[in-house]
Amino acid sequence: QVRLVESGGGLVQAGDSLKLSCVASTHTITTNAMGWFRRSPGKERQFVAAINWSSTSTVYADSVKGRFTVARDNAKNTMYLQMNSLKPEDSALYYCAAAPGTTAQAMSVPTFSTHYWGRGTQVTVSS
Repeated sequence: QVRLVESGGGLVQAGDSLKLSCVASTHTITTNAMGWFRRSPGKERQFVAAINWSSTSTVYADSVKGRFTVARDNAKNTMYLQMNSLKPEDSALYYCAAAPGTTAQAMSVPTFSTHYWGRGTQVTVSS
């Protein structure tokens, strides 16, 4: 069974940066598109960014474009999310997902679903 484990969250000030990591328990995940999502208390799940297996295609939510960068290192079974110029509204539980047989673009739609989710890492941005 595939496990996804996020790390790198924390408490930072507005304008600071954080880098999140998502490590997969199996190398087979490297053939999957992978993505980042976030959820704040009382709000729906929000798509953040996704990347295809070969890193040739990335997709971002409008709210993070130009500030966040998604990347992956398949040799390390790891996906990253570099978050710069953080804002208080970026505060949320960030979690990663893997999606066999789909595209990065497909992960951005509200109806996206998969069996492969991590448990999340908390990001809190103070003003």
